Amino acid sequence: MRLLVPFCTLALLAGCTHENGDAAVGFHFDEQLFRQDIETLSSDAFEGRAPTTHGEKMTLDYLVSAFKSMGLQPGPAGSYLQKVPMVSYTASEQQQITLAGLPLKYRQDVVFSSHHDVKQIDIENAPLVFVGYGINAPEYGWNDYQGLNMQGKIAVILVNDPGFAGPTSGKFNGKAMTYYGRWTYKYEEASRQGALGAIIIHQTEPASYPWAVVQHSWTGPQQDLAEANPQPRVAVEGWMTLDAAKAVFAASGLELQAALDRAAHGPMQLPLEQTATIKFANNAEYGESYNVIANLPGTAKADEHILFTGHWDHLGKDDSLAGDKIFNGAMDNASGVSGMLAIARQFVAAAKAGHGIKRSVTFVVTTGEEQGLLGSRYYADHPLYPLKNTIGVFNLDSTNVYGRTKDFTIVGKGKSELELYLTAAATLQQRQVNAEQHPESGGYFRSDHFSFAKYGVPAVFGSSGQEPIDEATAKYKEQMQKRMKGCYHNVCDEYQADWDLSGALEDLAVYYQAATMLGNSNARPGYYEGTEFYSLRPAAHIKL
Repeated sequence: MRLLVPFCTLALLAGCTHENGDAAVGFHFDEQLFRQDIETLSSDAFEGRAPTTHGEKMTLDYLVSAFKSMGLQPGPAGSYLQKVPMVSYTASEQQQITLAGLPLKYRQDVVFSSHHDVKQIDIENAPLVFVGYGINAPEYGWNDYQGLNMQGKIAVILVNDPGFAGPTSGKFNGKAMTYYGRWTYKYEEASRQGALGAIIIHQTEPASYPWAVVQHSWTGPQQDLAEANPQPRVAVEGWMTLDAAKAVFAASGLELQAALDRAAHGPMQLPLEQTATIKFANNAEYGESYNVIANLPGTAKADEHILFTGHWDHLGKDDSLAGDKIFNGAMDNASGVSGMLAIARQFVAAAKAGHGIKRSVTFVVTTGEEQGLLGSRYYADHPLYPLKNTIGVFNLDSTNVYGRTKDFTIVGKGKSELELYLTAAATLQQRQVNAEQHPESGGYFRSDHFSFAKYGVPAVFGSSGQEPIDEATAKYKEQMQKRMKGCYHNVCDEYQADWDLSGALEDLAVYYQAATMLGNSNARPGYYEGTEFYSLRPAAHIKL
């Protein structure tokens, strides 16, 4: 069926205008096409859409065909594809892991991999050092590595940052995770410190996901960018369960909880006086993956671009599993990609009706997000359109399947002026705009927009709110959430024919309207003072 978003009609009747913007134009989102795209991209035929697989080829063909049929233009080199050189590292399932004299089981107790092109990892009796949160943050007066020589040693690290352990302590950003709390940072910093290896202690609450996610996401082939001059990286990186960590600390004559408490109060280093032996076969295979690029030139400022991003990839399939082996990734992120296609169709329809916007709109559908934002990282490092002329980035990741809401969520709210446009569009739907409920999960750093934020390009990640529009929707949401529980990065993230996508369609309308307002303006949004990216592109004091 077709859904006419009500607020657009109201905007037309009211002659809705914004500073430096044109009147809003009514538009349709075709729910049937939206559903069809989600169902197709997440079908078993696409094999979980892992990069460098047959599933990738099917996905690329589908997306390129869709953008071509709309009439969108390819990237500046004349292709809809941006090549992303990648390498896939696969650690053997047979691993010999001994920490503090305790033999531990791969997948059950620990997960290890290596992002080095070596056939064999053979670490014998490497000293274990607990380095608290593993953070070196001068602006917070915090350095867990101060004066410590990590050569030949393995860092044992807590997930998240000290603000999580003490939300009212004044440390870091309180409950809201900083980038220092992300697992990617932990490995990066341990590498900069010259460590031989890094092991993160998994805790469900500060990590914001259960051990099952680690088991599925950090095992099997692990993709990375195949860079000509790679940054230094630890020889092995991994995770261990909380129970395994307790046992390791006990074998060292220590209590883990006491160490956690100390780590929350200040930087710390604690040699465990124990060693690690880690041995497994390793394989590296080089290949190419691709971002998909499609462009709708602006009518007056074609050299200025508004980007929509979202990742096409998921986890592929795991032949070691019994029963269902395919990680279909319907919500994450067939739904987001399908939303991008829906938004693209609206911009094309508006342009054909004589309502094209002044700035260009470019769709960047990325690869390798699940492996560490690889596709967006590569694009940001090798932009097809200059980042200085990239006005803003709207990111779609896992759209709403739980029905309409009274509110709209901006993840990491308070960072950039780009949020003003989302707020204005959501207000037209009479929806309240809120920050995410769990900022401790570090959502702002976990999807493709972050790759652009690091360069100072204003980038936002929005989603449906938490308050259902009515009691019937609330009841449906409760039932569907029970059905979908545990499906994040699991084989049960599959398309459901009875998903209520009305809320998702309203969210797409928010994105479309926000980009239209920005596209017809002369404003260049920036980051607010006090945020991590203010110095890169300061706020321009925009008023809508």
